[in-house]
Amino acid sequence: MPLSDDQPHTRTRLPVGEQPSSQPTVRQPRPMRTLLAVLVVVTLLVVAISIANRGKADPGTGPGRSADGAAPTAAAGAGPAPSGDQPVGTTTNGIAGGFPHTDQGAQSAATNYAVAIGSAEMFRTDSRHAIVATIADPAAVAALQTRLDQGFTPETAARFGVDAQGRAPKGLTFVSRTIPVGTKSSTYSAESAKVEVWCTGLYGLAGERSVRPVSEEWFTLTLTLRWTGTDWKLIDFSRVTGPAPVPPDQRAATAEEITGAVEQFGGFRYAR
Repeated sequence: MPLSDDQPHTRTRLPVGEQPSSQPTVRQPRPMRTLLAVLVVVTLLVVAISIANRGKADPGTGPGRSADGAAPTAAAGAGPAPSGDQPVGTTTNGIAGGFPHTDQGAQSAATNYAVAIGSAEMFRTDSRHAIVATIADPAAVAALQTRLDQGFTPETAARFGVDAQGRAPKGLTFVSRTIPVGTKSSTYSAESAKVEVWCTGLYGLAGERSVRPVSEEWFTLTLTLRWTGTDWKLIDFSRVTGPAPVPPDQRAATAEEITGAVEQFGGFRYAR
């Protein structure tokens, strides 16, 4: 049976020192907890700054170069990484020269010479002779001139739709461009080098009435070079077709689009 709350209550007075305080307990500050919080904040700031700076290029390095100036390594499965010394600073007849006396220097020379050999200027006698005199070893100039003069006959020019001096019919633009894709040295020594240059090329007549529209071709040039004491020079070359990739499922450009591209986009000289 519960007790009734009507019973009289007895109060007990405790000494002052023993009476419970009605004020809430105030927590004392903990220096260790504050220090840990500061350390966590500083650590997070350092991590955030590191992430933000990770994608910024080092102003002392150029595109595609590492901090020590070396060529970058390729990602797994990506094939050889682009390589080569810094571009040379001299040209003759629009062709780079003064290449380093190294394997990469020989590859750079071969790449530039491949572009020159595949240019539209080779269809004109005077500019062809100037190109050969620029890129060839002096001892090989005469033989290369004769060989190329025999190759660039009026009949050859006619197959490309131009006259004997490489001039296109009125209203059309003749296109002959070689675009290097990659290089490798077959053999190399301090005196000579044999370099293969994998290329794609554009050839044809651009214009509305063209019966030889600009088309693409894949081929490999093998250039034999000799160190002359100051530069790599050409002594011989050969050409084979391919390797050609599978053509894409892509709409071919109209004659007007190709003509506009040829007139607006200049070709490259490769001082690789």
